[in-house]
Amino acid sequence: MAPRRSFAAVFFLLSKLLDFLLLPALWLLGLLLAALLTRRPARRRTLLLVVLGLFLLGTNNALVNEALLAWELPPVGLRRLGGPHDAGVLLTGIGDGRKSPHDRVYLGRGADRLTNALWLYRAGRIRRIIISGGSGLLEGARGRTEARELYVLLRLADVPARDIWLEERSRNTRENALYTKELLAHHPDVKSLVLITSAFHQRRALGCFQRVGLHPTPFPAGFVTTDRSAAPSYWLIPDADALSRWSLLLHELSGYVVYRVLGYA
Repeated sequence: MAPRRSFAAVFFLLSKLLDFLLLPALWLLGLLLAALLTRRPARRRTLLLVVLGLFLLGTNNALVNEALLAWELPPVGLRRLGGPHDAGVLLTGIGDGRKSPHDRVYLGRGADRLTNALWLYRAGRIRRIIISGGSGLLEGARGRTEARELYVLLRLADVPARDIWLEERSRNTRENALYTKELLAHHPDVKSLVLITSAFHQRRALGCFQRVGLHPTPFPAGFVTTDRSAAPSYWLIPDADALSRWSLLLHELSGYVVYRVLGYA
């Protein structure tokens, strides 16, 4: 068990380092510094043109939206989802413990994972909610796992405690799948699952669950895309948020490749 935990810790740290290296803003900053430091005017002009080109491409809302539309799994209608299913697996990764005071739960991008899980429960499409996810290498600032914090929100929404199961050990998507399977080994009556996670994350998560022998129905939530538009603002006006969405896509693509190489998905 110790080697497994050690590898998981190293894997977690390397994934964070890779996230940093894949930041488009970091590339732009590096190229700008190289342009300032070079003594060759021709090279400086070339570097500045590259920076300008990357900036225009990186802040184009339409380009990143089209790329994400190709990657995200599409929405699933309730009629197509069917049900009721025995359980919905809600993956964490939407909380933000960096903000004080710590007398409440803060949610960031992707909070639709939680609201969609609640929606499916209230609509009778899932009978219970399994919240899967710990707090990475360290516990959150409040000393609780993210799964426990989302449990608090579901209880405030009047979901009965008996219908919320917690898996609080996982630190990444592979462990979400492994530990959810361990939990379900104690509940052989649970036959059908719905996997609730962000649309951009759904491919990797689904692969991990299938790899461990679980075959949930995907239910993408927390979309970072919008519908296509013919408006000039969609195609022509730079959008600073586009850079963060490129970062998100690059992170997920690299994560998917790494998981495939390691045999996790």
